Amino acid sequence: MRQLSETDRDALRIAQDPQFPRWLDQVTATGGCSHPVHLTGSTTSLDGETGEILHHYDTRNERLLIRCRNRRATICPACSRLHAGDTYHLVRAGLLGGKNVPATVRHRPRLFITLTAPSFGPVHRAGERCRPRRDGDTCEHGQSLGCGLVHVPDTPVVGQPLCPDCYDYTAHVLWHAHASRLWDRFVIDVRRRLATSVGLVQSRFAQHARLSFARIAEYQKRAAVHVHAVVRLDGPNGPDDEPPVWGTAQLLIDAVRTSARRVLVYSSYSPAVGERTLYWGEQIDARPLRTDADGPDDDAVAAYVAKYVTKGASETGAGLDHPLTARADIESAPVSAHVRTLMRACWRLGGLPEYETLRLRAWTHTLGYRGHILTKSRAYSTTYAALRAERAHHMGHDGIPDAVTERSWRYGGSGHTPGAALIAAGVAEDLVTNREIAREEIRLTAVGR
Repeated sequence: MRQLSETDRDALRIAQDPQFPRWLDQVTATGGCSHPVHLTGSTTSLDGETGEILHHYDTRNERLLIRCRNRRATICPACSRLHAGDTYHLVRAGLLGGKNVPATVRHRPRLFITLTAPSFGPVHRAGERCRPRRDGDTCEHGQSLGCGLVHVPDTPVVGQPLCPDCYDYTAHVLWHAHASRLWDRFVIDVRRRLATSVGLVQSRFAQHARLSFARIAEYQKRAAVHVHAVVRLDGPNGPDDEPPVWGTAQLLIDAVRTSARRVLVYSSYSPAVGERTLYWGEQIDARPLRTDADGPDDDAVAAYVAKYVTKGASETGAGLDHPLTARADIESAPVSAHVRTLMRACWRLGGLPEYETLRLRAWTHTLGYRGHILTKSRAYSTTYAALRAERAHHMGHDGIPDAVTERSWRYGGSGHTPGAALIAAGVAEDLVTNREIAREEIRLTAVGR
């Protein structure tokens, strides 16, 4: 007879507990969250006029479980799926309207743009022959400057430097540390280019138009971040205002390309590495989003952004999803030699006083990149908080009208025991399967079976 594992014994113990049905209800309410937060305390709803108790709940006999809300699929698949769904609706609303954004935004000048990091040294590429050369030259370190092989995209060598000693790891880390500032400079300069191109004083651009955007950072194979963004031109009051007559998609494309090639950010001077000039890479893509079939599909763009917002650094092979506390952690990290060298560069540069404000050691696990994975301008569309509130209202958790609610909650821990984690994972899988079945039923009904 097969011996039960510790996890199986724990799951059996939980299932035999008299409170199991109530616990299972809570786990289901969290969507099968892998690392729920445990709260203790109470909430009481009172009639605003009479003071009568309308509803009371406390945790004398249990702990209240709530979602961890982690966006990374490697940490919590259930919450990452919810986050991806929210991101999809957030981005889509800025493209097609909805969520208090007027539907007229779909007819505004809108672009899907991609900005990349510059080259820090040649790396192996997938697709056609990697880096064919006829001369067979080598670098100063004796490494070949070419590669005549054809690499499959998932080959481990893709994204790795041809010569690690030639690769500028310092510039790579400093570029990551300044990428958010470089984006801010880029957005400011796009506004200035638009104003100048139509004869406006740059400082008065906001009186005529507003630039709205949602952007996502994605790690490439070479472990360098590049940026995808949806950019929209509105009137001065945002989505409720039509853009000026001179605001066209082509004008916006020209401004984006010009600004991406001209904006610069300078790192602080360091006696160890000097001052670095940081800029966008040569690969710049800016394509219009149209309401007809000739342009990229709006839903596809929203789905693309939602897909990548749940990916952590570890899932892309470009770092880890948790901070490192000591340099020794770098050597034991399950990463490639290229990423490990980038982490070492982060740790080394983070010890220099001139880079103290960059907090490179705290962000070693993300290779120095310390921006949010997704950011948006205030007027682009709705917010995550608004989407969560709308979901709570839909689920009937919006409270009782004209009631006064008194809450008192304390943190009581987080996570699952091994058996509980096994059951929660099963709950999450069942919920995904049920949603897929429901979507298929809706699709079949729409096409008349």
